[in-house]
Amino acid sequence: MADIEQVLGDLNKDSFVSLLTNIIGESRYVQNNPPELIPEEDRVVTHVLNSLLPYSTTTGGGPLIVNHVSYFPKRGNLIVEYPGTEQGKILSFVGMHMDVVTANPSDWEFDPFSLSIDGEKLRGRGTTDCLGHVALVTELMKKLGETKLELKSTVVAVFIASEENSSITGVGVDALVKDGLLNKLKGGPLFWIDTADKQPCIGTGGMIPWKLHFTGKLFHSGLPHKAINPLELGMEALKEIQSRFYRDFPPHEEEQVYGFATPSTMKPTQWSYPEGGINQIPAECTISGDVRLTPFYSVIDAMKKLQEYVDEINENIEKLDTRGPVSKYVLPEENLRGSLTVTFNKASSGVACDLKSRGFEVLCKATEKVVGHVKPYSITGTLPLIRELKDEGFDVQTAGYGLMATYHAKNEYCLLSDMCQGYRIFASIICQLEA
Repeated sequence: MADIEQVLGDLNKDSFVSLLTNIIGESRYVQNNPPELIPEEDRVVTHVLNSLLPYSTTTGGGPLIVNHVSYFPKRGNLIVEYPGTEQGKILSFVGMHMDVVTANPSDWEFDPFSLSIDGEKLRGRGTTDCLGHVALVTELMKKLGETKLELKSTVVAVFIASEENSSITGVGVDALVKDGLLNKLKGGPLFWIDTADKQPCIGTGGMIPWKLHFTGKLFHSGLPHKAINPLELGMEALKEIQSRFYRDFPPHEEEQVYGFATPSTMKPTQWSYPEGGINQIPAECTISGDVRLTPFYSVIDAMKKLQEYVDEINENIEKLDTRGPVSKYVLPEENLRGSLTVTFNKASSGVACDLKSRGFEVLCKATEKVVGHVKPYSITGTLPLIRELKDEGFDVQTAGYGLMATYHAKNEYCLLSDMCQGYRIFASIICQLEA
């Protein structure tokens, strides 16, 4: 079946760069940071349709079946199908999301909202995550439509509306799954194209966004013995909570098998408190952060444990370490006790891909053939929804051809040579699954 790869050939660089230029030109309007910035993914859909409709059944120009599915105005998903000859034999590329994280042009060395080229570097917001993948998979489907190869497998590409803000549901792949539009993809490997560095990403982390609110007593800082300092309470309580977390969720033996860069972690990332004079001990403060949990632990269990830690500290607040001779968290003469509460935003679970599946096998062989080596890795970054897809029975594998070093970063870019290798890996996967 080597002739399949020969027919698909190499990535058409000129066509790819032209399409990517148009798509990156929309990146300003697909920034995802609600409520201020709501992406309009149909702007990207328009460019993908312009590339694929000439080879579709819609225009009569080819075999591609194109389905534009929207659940909210201007926020469409696109399902593109290249029919195969064997019913139920499926290969799918999913996860190429058409929204991006925000970019501040004043922080960048070049315009984030237009494609610029510096040698092999294709620069702009979304080139690595994930508009570059939108263009790459579009070129693959376009090539299939042009060549009209006879394949046993139906090849499906699913370009999704929203990935960057998973707190907004019912827009992208979650809605497609709920509607049953992706059920047929269970017939074969599902490659989630949204990672980086050209190697299989075989594990991701769960995420629990948390917020700890500390209540003390406001008083003049010259009389600290009459105050309950919520900042000190926050520092000591958080230290105790972190110590307990790492005791209960230590590095798991499976993390070495999957090559996780870090074990599970729990740490602060934000601190807020009411404005006031520097000579005033505030009445309250809030520390926020996240838990990144490897998929071998339960997100629900971790949330229950965090609540237990908080409850136990509240019950024994007077036993918590203090800061200095007059620092205290209880004022018995006033019947006051410092306290803390924990709340959670929407949590998501990580995933450990099936290392014995056909999808993993063909991805590894294709990667080794094209890149020259294969070294799967795992990270505690999150890929929303793929755990749910795996739990639904999909053979989910993840890969990507941008650069981890510029992922969500300022001055984002990808390498044209990496995208060319990604295209060849896709061609190799198709060829293997036809054997």
